[in-house]
Amino acid sequence: MEKNIDVAIIMGSDSDLPIMSDSAKFLDDMGISYEMKILSVHRCPDEAIEYAKNLRERNVKVIIAGAGGAAHLPGIFAAVNICPVIGVPIHSKTLSGVDSLYSIVQMPSGIPVATVAINGAKNAAILATQIIGIADENIKNKVSDFKAGMKDGVMKKDVRLQEVGYENY
Repeated sequence: MEKNIDVAIIMGSDSDLPIMSDSAKFLDDMGISYEMKILSVHRCPDEAIEYAKNLRERNVKVIIAGAGGAAHLPGIFAAVNICPVIGVPIHSKTLSGVDSLYSIVQMPSGIPVATVAINGAKNAAILATQIIGIADENIKNKVSDFKAGMKDGVMKKDVRLQEVGYENY
């Protein structure tokens, strides 16, 4: 039997791995369990749909699905699952990822897919962490600390800008 995980990270091709690994890195930092899979709903539809259906039995809390081009992967996973699906449109050579973005964001009523920016796999992981944090105080605190760290970073940059001026920044 496969182990239970909090997040499933799915991509349609290994060419998506450099982008989707940003999700894994953030989840690692947050201590959230996940697994990554390469499954194409166009090239191996039976296996992709079977995997998607089995995620419910494994108590997966969130699915992050990255796809380029026609980008059907997030929608298929949303169609056969009840947990939240976050779509990551992958930059494509043909239309710079706009095709992927439109494919993911234009889901029919009743089959929602939250969608992040083109190549926004880290934001997908942050959103997944926030969703999990609703029911997990430890994760909620980690997200809070992460956001406080981002604020501190910006404030330090502003202090430096004020001290040295834009010419010397």
